[in-house]
Amino acid sequence: MAKKSVASLQTGSKRLTKAIKMVKSPKTGAYMFVESIMSPEHVNDFLSKN
Repeated sequence: MAKKSVASLQTGSKRLTKAIKMVKSPKTGAYMFVESIMSPEHVNDFLSKN
């Protein structure tokens, strides 16, 4: 699989993380990027999902 990128965002008292992963489309075979903003504890779960 491919590339992953994690950036930390801080808004007020909450600390958030934006995670970006590249996934392969089952229909076309092309790669696309999936982005999500979440708490830092959930990043590894997001990146390990297929």
